[in-house]
Amino acid sequence: MESTTTAASTAKRAQSARSGAQGAKVTTGPRWLPWAKVAVFVAAWYPLARIVFFGLTDRLGANPIEFITRSTGLWTFVFLCITLAVTPLRRLTGWNALLRFRRMLGLYAFFYATLHFTTYIWFDKWFDVAAMLKDVGKRPFITVGFAAFVLLIPLAVTSTKAMVRKLGRRWQSLHRLIYAIGVLAILHFWWLKSGKHDLVLPKIYGAIMLALLGWRLAVWLIARMKARQA
Repeated sequence: MESTTTAASTAKRAQSARSGAQGAKVTTGPRWLPWAKVAVFVAAWYPLARIVFFGLTDRLGANPIEFITRSTGLWTFVFLCITLAVTPLRRLTGWNALLRFRRMLGLYAFFYATLHFTTYIWFDKWFDVAAMLKDVGKRPFITVGFAAFVLLIPLAVTSTKAMVRKLGRRWQSLHRLIYAIGVLAILHFWWLKSGKHDLVLPKIYGAIMLALLGWRLAVWLIARMKARQA
């Protein structure tokens, strides 16, 4: 009886050890992952480093504030697109490790959006609230851009693992705001460039954004259809 109990305990400990090892493997991920995350982290500083380098070498053009505003705005859009592309790429390729980059990329989108917004309210308007309100009323692209930035704030604040655990299912519902942010970003970019009749970049990035959002809508519709048929 005692030997049977001992054998059962030993088997249970061995199973627990195997489960722990498997869990550790899932947690740590592939060996190349830490190096890849460092590479992405460093590469994501390129847009800011470029602005600083251009500033130090007097290459920001005749209107430096406009150059910085447009550059940070464009890179915000780029990082939004890359962040939204993570999930489709993961599903298409099966590389689950790609999900480890999503939070970092999303935070960089918020970082450059903050630089974009700060450049406008500080260097362009010098915190002149009346002038900013006048802009909001006259230029709708500023209104939708401001709305997109405001919606990004709760996503950035709740991006930590602690907040994911605290919010539970509500976290996923909250982070669906990224879809509204994507649409507002398209409108902001489109209306900004339409005044100068230069819609080449808005069309390109708008098509990318709509494709990424459309993919999610298609996945959601298919899942609902399957649920109804089950």
